[in-house]
Amino acid sequence: MFYRENGQFKTSYSADQQIFAVTQDRIAIGLILAVAFVVVPMVASDYFFQAILIPLLIMSLGALGLNILVGYCGQISLGTAAFMAVGAYAAYNLQARFDGMPLLLALIGGGLIAMVFGVVFGLPSLRIRGLYLAVATLAAQFFVDWITTRADWVTNNSSSGSVSAKALAIAGWQIDTPMEKYLLCLGILCVLGLAAKNLVRSSVGREWMAMRDMDVAAAVIGIRPVYAKLSAFAVSSFIVGIAGALWGFVHLGAWEPAAFSLDRSLQLLFMVIIGGLGSIMGSIFGAAFFILLPLLLNQVPHWLGLPISTATATYLEHMIFGALIVFFLIVEPHGLAKLWSTARQKLRVWPFPH
Repeated sequence: MFYRENGQFKTSYSADQQIFAVTQDRIAIGLILAVAFVVVPMVASDYFFQAILIPLLIMSLGALGLNILVGYCGQISLGTAAFMAVGAYAAYNLQARFDGMPLLLALIGGGLIAMVFGVVFGLPSLRIRGLYLAVATLAAQFFVDWITTRADWVTNNSSSGSVSAKALAIAGWQIDTPMEKYLLCLGILCVLGLAAKNLVRSSVGREWMAMRDMDVAAAVIGIRPVYAKLSAFAVSSFIVGIAGALWGFVHLGAWEPAAFSLDRSLQLLFMVIIGGLGSIMGSIFGAAFFILLPLLLNQVPHWLGLPISTATATYLEHMIFGALIVFFLIVEPHGLAKLWSTARQKLRVWPFPH
Protein backbone atom coordinates (compact mmCIF):
# COMPACT_ATOMS: atom_id res chain seq x y z
CA MET A 1 0.00 0.00 0.00
CA PHE A 2 2.98 2.35 0.50
CA TYR A 3 3.52 2.35 -3.27
CA ARG A 4 0.09 3.72 -4.19
CA GLU A 5 0.00 6.84 -6.37
CA ASN A 6 -3.17 8.38 -4.95
CA GLY A 7 -2.99 12.16 -4.86
CA GLN A 8 -0.02 12.44 -7.22
CA PHE A 9 -1.07 14.64 -10.13
CA LYS A 10 0.96 15.97 -13.04
CA THR A 11 0.24 19.57 -14.00
CA SER A 12 2.82 20.03 -16.77
CA TYR A 13 4.32 18.08 -19.63
CA SER A 14 7.80 18.20 -18.10
CA ALA A 15 6.47 16.74 -14.84
CA ASP A 16 4.78 13.94 -16.78
CA GLN A 17 8.08 13.16 -18.54
CA GLN A 18 10.15 12.78 -15.37
CA ILE A 19 12.47 9.78 -15.26
CA PHE A 20 10.96 8.76 -11.92
CA ALA A 21 7.35 9.87 -12.14
CA VAL A 22 6.26 8.27 -8.85
CA THR A 23 7.31 10.00 -5.64
CA GLN A 24 8.17 6.68 -3.99
CA ASP A 25 10.60 5.92 -6.83
CA ARG A 26 12.42 9.20 -6.31
CA ILE A 27 12.67 8.55 -2.57
CA ALA A 28 13.93 5.00 -3.17
CA ILE A 29 16.58 6.16 -5.65
CA GLY A 30 17.70 8.86 -3.22
CA LEU A 31 18.05 6.29 -0.44
CA ILE A 32 19.95 3.88 -2.69
CA LEU A 33 22.38 6.61 -3.73
CA ALA A 34 22.83 7.70 -0.12
CA VAL A 35 23.65 4.14 0.90
CA ALA A 36 26.01 3.67 -2.06
CA PHE A 37 27.90 6.94 -1.56
CA VAL A 38 27.85 7.23 2.24
CA VAL A 39 27.04 3.99 4.05
CA VAL A 40 28.94 1.48 1.89
CA PRO A 41 32.29 3.35 2.09
CA MET A 42 31.93 3.39 5.87
CA VAL A 43 31.21 -0.31 6.40
CA ALA A 44 32.69 -2.26 3.46
CA SER A 45 36.12 -3.90 3.67
CA ASP A 46 38.93 -3.55 1.15
CA TYR A 47 38.31 -7.10 -0.07
CA PHE A 48 34.63 -6.34 -0.65
CA PHE A 49 35.57 -3.28 -2.70
CA GLN A 50 38.21 -5.04 -4.80
CA ALA A 51 36.53 -8.40 -5.35
CA ILE A 52 32.88 -7.42 -5.68
CA LEU A 53 31.91 -3.75 -5.82
CA ILE A 54 34.49 -2.35 -8.25
CA PRO A 55 34.11 -5.20 -10.82
CA LEU A 56 30.33 -4.93 -10.43
CA LEU A 57 30.29 -1.21 -11.20
CA ILE A 58 32.65 -1.48 -14.18
CA MET A 59 30.85 -4.47 -15.68
CA SER A 60 27.54 -2.65 -15.17
CA LEU A 61 28.94 0.22 -17.22
CA GLY A 62 30.13 -2.14 -19.95
CA ALA A 63 26.76 -3.92 -20.04
CA LEU A 64 25.02 -0.54 -20.19
CA GLY A 65 27.00 0.41 -23.28
CA LEU A 66 26.29 -2.92 -24.96
CA ASN A 67 22.59 -2.71 -24.05
CA ILE A 68 22.26 0.54 -25.96
CA LEU A 69 23.47 -1.21 -29.09
CA VAL A 70 21.80 -4.61 -28.68
CA GLY A 71 18.77 -3.87 -26.50
CA TYR A 72 17.70 -0.48 -27.82
CA CYS A 73 18.92 -0.53 -31.43
CA GLY A 74 18.79 -4.27 -32.10
CA GLN A 75 22.33 -4.50 -33.53
CA ILE A 76 23.97 -7.62 -32.11
CA SER A 77 27.68 -7.40 -31.30
CA LEU A 78 30.24 -10.01 -30.29
CA GLY A 79 33.21 -7.66 -30.15
CA THR A 80 32.46 -5.63 -27.03
CA ALA A 81 35.71 -6.60 -25.32
CA ALA A 82 37.58 -5.22 -28.34
CA PHE A 83 36.03 -1.78 -27.74
CA MET A 84 36.94 -2.11 -24.06
CA ALA A 85 40.54 -2.87 -25.05
CA VAL A 86 40.65 0.12 -27.39
CA GLY A 87 39.45 2.39 -24.59
CA ALA A 88 41.97 0.96 -22.13
CA TYR A 89 44.99 1.11 -24.43
CA ALA A 90 44.01 4.52 -25.81
CA ALA A 91 43.74 6.00 -22.31
CA TYR A 92 47.07 4.38 -21.40
CA ASN A 93 48.81 5.85 -24.47
CA LEU A 94 47.35 9.29 -23.82
CA GLN A 95 48.84 9.30 -20.35
CA ALA A 96 52.11 7.69 -21.45
CA ARG A 97 52.77 10.04 -24.38
CA PHE A 98 51.45 13.33 -22.98
CA ASP A 99 53.00 14.39 -19.70
CA GLY A 100 50.53 15.68 -17.17
CA MET A 101 47.49 14.26 -18.96
CA PRO A 102 44.63 14.38 -16.39
CA LEU A 103 42.97 11.07 -15.61
CA LEU A 104 39.48 12.21 -16.59
CA LEU A 105 40.72 13.53 -19.95
CA ALA A 106 42.53 10.24 -20.56
CA LEU A 107 39.35 8.28 -19.78
CA ILE A 108 37.24 10.51 -22.04
CA GLY A 109 39.89 10.31 -24.76
CA GLY A 110 39.89 6.53 -24.53
CA GLY A 111 36.11 6.57 -24.87
CA LEU A 112 36.26 8.87 -27.91
CA ILE A 113 38.86 6.73 -29.68
CA ALA A 114 36.77 3.63 -28.92
CA MET A 115 33.78 5.51 -30.35
CA VAL A 116 35.59 6.10 -33.65
CA PHE A 117 36.67 2.45 -33.69
CA GLY A 118 33.08 1.36 -33.04
CA VAL A 119 31.68 3.52 -35.85
CA VAL A 120 34.19 2.03 -38.32
CA PHE A 121 33.22 -1.53 -37.40
CA GLY A 122 29.56 -0.48 -37.31
CA LEU A 123 29.56 0.36 -41.02
CA PRO A 124 28.68 -3.24 -42.00
CA SER A 125 25.40 -2.82 -40.07
CA LEU A 126 24.20 -0.61 -42.93
CA ARG A 127 24.17 -3.63 -45.23
CA ILE A 128 23.89 -6.73 -43.07
CA ARG A 129 22.03 -7.75 -39.94
CA GLY A 130 21.53 -10.59 -37.49
CA LEU A 131 24.11 -13.38 -37.44
CA TYR A 132 26.10 -11.82 -40.27
CA LEU A 133 26.48 -8.58 -38.29
CA ALA A 134 27.57 -10.59 -35.25
CA VAL A 135 30.32 -12.18 -37.35
CA ALA A 136 31.36 -8.74 -38.65
CA THR A 137 31.69 -7.36 -35.11
CA LEU A 138 33.56 -10.50 -34.12
CA ALA A 139 36.19 -9.43 -36.63
CA ALA A 140 36.84 -6.41 -34.40
CA GLN A 141 37.73 -8.77 -31.57
CA PHE A 142 40.29 -10.66 -33.64
CA PHE A 143 41.70 -7.45 -35.10
CA VAL A 144 42.26 -5.90 -31.66
CA ASP A 145 43.76 -9.14 -30.34
CA TRP A 146 46.20 -9.11 -33.25
CA ILE A 147 47.18 -5.43 -33.09
CA THR A 148 47.69 -5.40 -29.31
CA THR A 149 50.09 -8.33 -29.54
CA ARG A 150 51.88 -7.35 -32.77
CA ALA A 151 52.10 -3.56 -32.72
CA ASP A 152 54.71 -2.42 -30.22
CA TRP A 153 53.48 1.19 -30.19
CA VAL A 154 50.16 0.07 -28.66
CA THR A 155 51.94 -1.12 -25.51
CA ASN A 156 54.53 1.69 -25.66
CA ASN A 157 57.23 -0.80 -26.71
CA SER A 158 56.67 -3.08 -23.75
CA SER A 159 58.63 -6.29 -24.32
CA SER A 160 56.18 -8.44 -22.36
CA GLY A 161 53.07 -6.95 -23.96
CA SER A 162 51.68 -5.88 -20.57
CA VAL A 163 51.22 -2.27 -19.49
CA SER A 164 50.79 -0.54 -16.13
CA ALA A 165 48.63 2.45 -15.36
CA LYS A 166 50.05 5.52 -13.68
CA ALA A 167 48.92 6.73 -10.27
CA LEU A 168 45.28 7.78 -10.27
CA ALA A 169 44.61 11.41 -9.44
CA ILE A 170 41.82 13.89 -10.22
CA ALA A 171 42.34 17.60 -9.49
CA GLY A 172 44.76 16.84 -6.68
CA TRP A 173 42.66 13.99 -5.28
CA GLN A 174 44.97 10.97 -5.05
CA ILE A 175 42.94 7.81 -5.63
CA ASP A 176 44.88 5.16 -3.77
CA THR A 177 42.55 3.14 -1.56
CA PRO A 178 39.92 0.66 -2.79
CA MET A 179 37.22 2.86 -1.28
CA GLU A 180 38.32 5.85 -3.36
CA LYS A 181 38.45 3.71 -6.51
CA TYR A 182 34.93 2.52 -5.72
CA LEU A 183 33.67 6.10 -5.41
CA LEU A 184 35.30 7.00 -8.73
CA CYS A 185 33.63 4.10 -10.55
CA LEU A 186 30.29 4.76 -8.83
CA GLY A 187 30.35 8.43 -9.81
CA ILE A 188 31.14 7.65 -13.46
CA LEU A 189 28.43 4.97 -13.58
CA CYS A 190 25.83 7.36 -12.16
CA VAL A 191 26.73 10.13 -14.62
CA LEU A 192 26.79 7.92 -17.70
CA GLY A 193 23.74 5.96 -16.55
CA LEU A 194 21.72 9.18 -16.18
CA ALA A 195 22.95 10.40 -19.58
CA ALA A 196 22.01 7.08 -21.20
CA LYS A 197 18.58 7.10 -19.58
CA ASN A 198 17.83 10.56 -20.92
CA LEU A 199 19.26 9.67 -24.31
CA VAL A 200 17.06 6.60 -24.83
CA ARG A 201 14.00 8.72 -23.91
CA SER A 202 14.90 11.35 -26.52
CA SER A 203 14.21 11.41 -30.25
CA VAL A 204 17.52 9.60 -30.84
CA GLY A 205 16.47 6.77 -28.53
CA ARG A 206 13.10 6.49 -30.25
CA GLU A 207 14.89 6.18 -33.58
CA TRP A 208 17.02 3.37 -32.16
CA MET A 209 13.96 1.50 -30.94
CA ALA A 210 12.19 2.00 -34.27
CA MET A 211 15.18 0.46 -36.06
CA ARG A 212 15.15 -2.40 -33.58
CA ASP A 213 11.45 -3.17 -34.02
CA MET A 214 11.25 -2.86 -37.82
CA ASP A 215 13.99 -1.09 -39.74
CA VAL A 216 12.12 -1.05 -43.07
CA ALA A 217 9.10 0.67 -41.53
CA ALA A 218 11.40 3.09 -39.69
CA ALA A 219 13.05 4.08 -42.98
CA VAL A 220 9.63 4.56 -44.60
CA ILE A 221 8.53 7.08 -41.95
CA GLY A 222 11.69 9.14 -42.41
CA ILE A 223 14.24 7.71 -39.95
CA ARG A 224 17.71 7.59 -41.47
CA PRO A 225 19.18 4.11 -40.92
CA VAL A 226 22.75 5.39 -41.36
CA TYR A 227 22.38 7.97 -38.61
CA ALA A 228 20.40 5.73 -36.24
CA LYS A 229 22.67 2.68 -36.45
CA LEU A 230 25.99 4.50 -36.44
CA SER A 231 24.93 6.78 -33.58
CA ALA A 232 24.05 3.68 -31.55
CA PHE A 233 27.47 2.19 -32.31
CA ALA A 234 29.12 5.50 -31.37
CA VAL A 235 27.37 5.94 -28.02
CA SER A 236 27.73 2.26 -27.13
CA SER A 237 31.44 2.18 -27.98
CA PHE A 238 32.09 5.40 -26.03
CA ILE A 239 30.57 3.99 -22.85
CA VAL A 240 32.22 0.59 -23.34
CA GLY A 241 35.57 2.29 -24.00
CA ILE A 242 35.37 4.17 -20.70
CA ALA A 243 34.43 0.90 -18.98
CA GLY A 244 37.50 -0.74 -20.51
CA ALA A 245 39.73 2.10 -19.34
CA LEU A 246 38.33 1.79 -15.82
CA TRP A 247 38.82 -1.98 -15.93
CA GLY A 248 42.48 -1.51 -16.77
CA PHE A 249 43.30 1.56 -14.69
CA VAL A 250 41.17 0.98 -11.59
CA HIS A 251 40.49 -2.74 -11.28
CA LEU A 252 43.59 -4.37 -12.80
CA GLY A 253 46.23 -1.65 -12.55
CA ALA A 254 48.39 -3.64 -14.97
CA TRP A 255 47.03 -5.72 -17.81
CA GLU A 256 47.82 -7.54 -21.04
CA PRO A 257 45.74 -8.23 -24.18
CA ALA A 258 44.29 -11.42 -22.67
CA ALA A 259 42.34 -9.25 -20.20
CA PHE A 260 39.99 -8.30 -23.06
CA SER A 261 39.44 -11.66 -24.71
CA LEU A 262 36.40 -13.07 -26.49
CA ASP A 263 35.22 -14.54 -23.18
CA ARG A 264 34.74 -10.98 -21.89
CA SER A 265 32.59 -10.14 -24.93
CA LEU A 266 30.38 -13.19 -24.40
CA GLN A 267 30.13 -12.46 -20.69
CA LEU A 268 28.88 -8.92 -21.36
CA LEU A 269 26.38 -10.21 -23.91
CA PHE A 270 25.02 -12.72 -21.39
CA MET A 271 24.78 -9.96 -18.80
CA VAL A 272 22.57 -7.95 -21.13
CA ILE A 273 20.38 -10.93 -22.03
CA ILE A 274 19.90 -12.08 -18.44
CA GLY A 275 19.52 -8.57 -17.03
CA GLY A 276 17.02 -7.51 -19.66
CA LEU A 277 17.34 -6.19 -23.21
CA GLY A 278 16.40 -2.54 -23.58
CA SER A 279 16.69 -1.72 -19.88
CA ILE A 280 19.20 0.51 -18.11
CA MET A 281 18.46 -1.16 -14.78
CA GLY A 282 18.69 -4.56 -16.44
CA SER A 283 22.35 -3.90 -17.24
CA ILE A 284 23.10 -3.53 -13.53
CA PHE A 285 21.00 -6.59 -12.66
CA GLY A 286 22.84 -8.71 -15.25
CA ALA A 287 26.25 -7.60 -14.01
CA ALA A 288 25.25 -8.34 -10.41
CA PHE A 289 24.05 -11.80 -11.47
CA PHE A 290 27.40 -12.64 -13.08
CA ILE A 291 29.56 -11.16 -10.33
CA LEU A 292 27.68 -12.35 -7.25
CA LEU A 293 26.35 -15.77 -8.26
CA PRO A 294 29.77 -17.45 -8.77
CA LEU A 295 30.90 -16.13 -5.38
CA LEU A 296 27.75 -17.50 -3.78
CA LEU A 297 28.10 -20.91 -5.45
CA ASN A 298 31.72 -21.07 -4.33
CA GLN A 299 30.76 -20.47 -0.70
CA VAL A 300 27.77 -22.85 -0.46
CA PRO A 301 29.88 -26.06 0.00
CA HIS A 302 31.79 -24.39 2.86
CA TRP A 303 28.56 -23.32 4.53
CA LEU A 304 27.21 -26.86 4.24
CA GLY A 305 30.46 -28.37 5.50
CA LEU A 306 31.04 -30.44 2.36
CA PRO A 307 34.68 -31.58 2.03
CA ILE A 308 35.28 -31.07 -1.70
CA SER A 309 38.49 -30.09 -3.45
CA THR A 310 39.07 -26.76 -5.12
CA ALA A 311 39.05 -28.31 -8.60
CA THR A 312 35.74 -30.10 -7.94
CA ALA A 313 34.24 -26.92 -6.55
CA THR A 314 35.30 -25.04 -9.68
CA TYR A 315 33.75 -27.65 -11.99
CA LEU A 316 30.52 -27.70 -10.00
CA GLU A 317 30.42 -23.92 -10.02
CA HIS A 318 30.63 -23.78 -13.82
CA MET A 319 28.03 -26.55 -14.25
CA ILE A 320 25.53 -25.01 -11.84
CA PHE A 321 26.15 -21.52 -13.20
CA GLY A 322 25.48 -22.65 -16.78
CA ALA A 323 22.38 -24.62 -15.78
CA LEU A 324 20.99 -21.62 -13.91
CA ILE A 325 21.51 -19.39 -16.95
CA VAL A 326 19.65 -21.81 -19.21
CA PHE A 327 16.88 -22.28 -16.63
CA PHE A 328 16.48 -18.56 -16.15
CA LEU A 329 16.31 -17.84 -19.89
CA ILE A 330 13.53 -20.42 -20.22
CA VAL A 331 11.53 -19.19 -17.23
CA GLU A 332 11.96 -15.45 -17.81
CA PRO A 333 13.38 -14.69 -21.28
CA HIS A 334 12.89 -10.94 -20.81
CA GLY A 335 15.43 -10.83 -18.02
CA LEU A 336 15.60 -9.71 -14.43
CA ALA A 337 14.40 -6.24 -15.38
CA LYS A 338 11.04 -7.75 -16.36
CA LEU A 339 10.69 -9.36 -12.93
CA TRP A 340 11.47 -6.00 -11.34
CA SER A 341 8.92 -4.25 -13.58
CA THR A 342 6.25 -6.84 -12.78
CA ALA A 343 6.87 -6.50 -9.04
CA ARG A 344 6.55 -2.70 -9.26
CA GLN A 345 3.31 -2.98 -11.20
CA LYS A 346 1.83 -5.37 -8.63
CA LEU A 347 2.78 -3.02 -5.82
CA ARG A 348 1.05 -0.12 -7.58
CA VAL A 349 -2.32 -1.93 -7.57
CA TRP A 350 -1.96 -3.95 -4.36
CA PRO A 351 -4.12 -5.29 -2.66
CA PHE A 352 -6.34 -5.44 -5.74
CA PRO A 353 -5.81 -8.29 -8.23
CA HIS A 354 -3.68 -7.58 -11.28
